[in-house]
Amino acid sequence: MISLTAVEKRYSTQVAIGPVTLDLPAGGITALIGPNGAGKSTLLTMIGRLLPADAGSISVGGHDVAAVKSRELAKVVAILRQENHFVTRLTVRQLVGFGRYPHSQGRLTVDDERIIDRSIDFLGLDGLEGRYLDELSGGQRQRAYVAMVLAQDTEYVLLDEPLNNLDIQHAVQMMSHLQRAARELGRTIVVVLHDINFAGHYADRVCAMKDGRVAAFGTPDEIIRGDVLTGIFDTPVDVVDGPRGRLAVYY
Repeated sequence: MISLTAVEKRYSTQVAIGPVTLDLPAGGITALIGPNGAGKSTLLTMIGRLLPADAGSISVGGHDVAAVKSRELAKVVAILRQENHFVTRLTVRQLVGFGRYPHSQGRLTVDDERIIDRSIDFLGLDGLEGRYLDELSGGQRQRAYVAMVLAQDTEYVLLDEPLNNLDIQHAVQMMSHLQRAARELGRTIVVVLHDINFAGHYADRVCAMKDGRVAAFGTPDEIIRGDVLTGIFDTPVDVVDGPRGRLAVYY
């Protein structure tokens, strides 16, 4: 479980996140949605300890995020931020291998290599592992970064807008990979998404944020509703029943 108790981040008297008190159950996918500036990415980075909270407490898998040693935390939770893009010229396999650093400290073992192979195969990159990142399409490169995070082999995975700059085909593929990772690898995935319909279709739980606070939390059926979404996004939203679930239509 990820547990937040009275968590706050203050930037000024006018801009603040929280207080947020929230329990995210282990397993499955939790999608963080909300308008720009709602605090989704800030909350995610505080959970991953890339940004310190100004008040409150956060625990991940029973570990106090503020107190646990960095190397131990890196074996429990992995995070991929929007700006996590290496400028050094690396092959796909070299990039994915960075995910093993908390375990191997750069000295890869046979077991590390096996996990790297598994992560590359899981994301469908087995034919690309020798290619350099700057030789890949945007969708392939994004899959390589997610493979690196999966190779860290943590129970908890935090992803900040992994669908950014992906077309519909590659966004669908990415969410399908994440859904499989949650179900087949037993990962607990928390993902920031802008597309309401991707959240409704692929997530097990949806946390909607507004003005730095949690406005609603529940199953997709509970959150992907016209009245709830209209209040969160301050724009009219209708929800219709589609062939594969509910669809949000905004205008």
